[in-house]
Amino acid sequence: MAVGFTLGGVDTPKEVRDPDVSAVAALDEPTRRRLYDHVVRQPSAVSRDEAAAALGLARKTAAFHLDRLADESLLDVVYERRSGRSGPGAGRPAKLYRRSAREVVVHLPDRRYELAGRLLAQAVEESDATGEPVRQVLHRKAEELGTQLGEQNGTNVCELLERYGFEPRRDDDAGVGAGAGAIVLANCPFHALAQAHTQTVCGMNLHLLRGILRGLGTSGLEASLAPSPDRCCVRLQPTA
Repeated sequence: MAVGFTLGGVDTPKEVRDPDVSAVAALDEPTRRRLYDHVVRQPSAVSRDEAAAALGLARKTAAFHLDRLADESLLDVVYERRSGRSGPGAGRPAKLYRRSAREVVVHLPDRRYELAGRLLAQAVEESDATGEPVRQVLHRKAEELGTQLGEQNGTNVCELLERYGFEPRRDDDAGVGAGAGAIVLANCPFHALAQAHTQTVCGMNLHLLRGILRGLGTSGLEASLAPSPDRCCVRLQPTA
């Protein structure tokens, strides 16, 4: 399961509530997990009575856990009249549950591989359509997305970078020549891709972060490549 990253969307800050972690935690309860597995394996939506009977549970117990799964967006709720009748006397529609379109992913440390995949796919498609070099398109798309994220999530730069998994750390102890006031990024959200395709992914990441700074209106910092084995390849330096 994986919650897809929506380009231009606004994520809920992790310090407020991480919906992916909450969803995974909901599935840690054995009865709830059995109900989830049962519902998603059915060809059509399932009622509370059907789920309770299939798993040998009390209807009230099944209803409680099914509603919890729906609250976490792991199941969708639909209402249908099973009798096939409509109009007066047809009775109330039954509350039914089915697999949600939502996908859930939890990575520790935080990874954003779908974001990278979407940018790379967009770059390939646009390059194929226009003839513009793929890497040039990728850099432009990454910077556009970063600008959009900065504009829509306007906040402190460290808060925004934390939200997207970069684990920013102020490097105020560094000497002037080493970049006093710089921000180092302790985590690379694209780690495995960057290890295998360093030039492509690090270039994408650099332009993404340049866009974020532009979108936030952060004029006192600039993004530059500063590869290190234990952190992100990009470092945010005070502008000269």
